[in-house]
Amino acid sequence: MQYPAVSAAGLFIECMNITKYGHCCLLIDIDGVRILTDPGSYSTLQSEATDVDVVLITHEHPDHLHVDSLKDVLSRNSNAQVVTNASVGKILGAEGIEYHNVSHGEKIDIKGIVIEGFGEKHEEIYKDFGQVENTGYFIGGKLFYPGDAFYNPERPVDVLALPVSGPWCTIADAVEYALTIKPRVAFPVHDGFTPLPGSVHGIPKKYLPEAGIEFVVIGIGETKEF
Repeated sequence: MQYPAVSAAGLFIECMNITKYGHCCLLIDIDGVRILTDPGSYSTLQSEATDVDVVLITHEHPDHLHVDSLKDVLSRNSNAQVVTNASVGKILGAEGIEYHNVSHGEKIDIKGIVIEGFGEKHEEIYKDFGQVENTGYFIGGKLFYPGDAFYNPERPVDVLALPVSGPWCTIADAVEYALTIKPRVAFPVHDGFTPLPGSVHGIPKKYLPEAGIEFVVIGIGETKEF
């Protein structure tokens, strides 16, 4: 079932275009507002992004935040605003990079698109190793991008960016998470760890449609409309 998303202005959001730059780096174009997520060390195409309005960073791990890449993006997109949580903010502040703090339970409206923060912790890798502050973001009431966590926002999700691989994520975890969230459509992210990303796409591609969830793979550099 598709849940219509509503912008801050009360207008229905018909669709969004998502371009995958690699791993968790996405360019999301929603009602003409362009949002770049997690410019990390596992992707390089973010350097090509233009007309970016928002850079959204879920947490501080280097595959999601590569400071030099972020600086490069900002040098090419001087009007872009950075949105992130308090922990990442400390790193950015030390680098002289301005940002908006949107942590769990907080939100911001940028050009009529509301971005809401959900969750506080990175999914467990091993005990407290790497368990930094992680904030998932609901974008425009349509797309939920959880970062490195299986957080349930407990509200209808139309499009889910689904983590499918990593030291904290098994494919079984990923499928069960998608089945819990029950989005209309899911697409894989966090798949830059494997040289054969298709190996972690096959199982959700098989089982999610059986539950009424469309599973769409976006290739590197490819754009899909949702």
